[in-house]
Amino acid sequence: MDLKKYILDVQDFPKPGVNFKDITPLLNDAEAFHFMIEEISKFVKECGANVVVAPEARGFLLASAVAFNTKTRFVLVRKPGKLPREVIDIEYSLEYGTNHQQIHKGDIKPGDQVVIIDDVLATGGTIEAIIKLISSEGAEVKGISFLADLTYLHDEKLLSEYNVQKLIKY
Repeated sequence: MDLKKYILDVQDFPKPGVNFKDITPLLNDAEAFHFMIEEISKFVKECGANVVVAPEARGFLLASAVAFNTKTRFVLVRKPGKLPREVIDIEYSLEYGTNHQQIHKGDIKPGDQVVIIDDVLATGGTIEAIIKLISSEGAEVKGISFLADLTYLHDEKLLSEYNVQKLIKY
């Protein structure tokens, strides 16, 4: 199935010059959504993962369905101030400034086999931060799955040391 036809480009959102990839038409098509979740689920099983991890917000939509489908644990990665218990925090660089990603302390356990799931790979900063969070807890990243890869926004060797699934490439 060609999932690319379910992704709409929205020009100048959320700010001028940005070409936003709107995945809501894919989520709104039961057959396409099911196909996507099945493809990612196969990848999670092939990787031998016992945990899926995803950043907010669109990553949650994919990862929660995959976790349910594969009977794996699901760990949320959030921005500061969103998680109510003690957190593990990592600061990472953006083009202009820094940002933070956090997980609840103890949600990732030493020895966990993890697949990270997100909707779009752009510059890779968020995923690199999540990899560091997972590694800091003694877990291993067994794979990374993206619905779409915006290849024009990052070096082609980005994440080359990992098993990466990309359902759509731009």
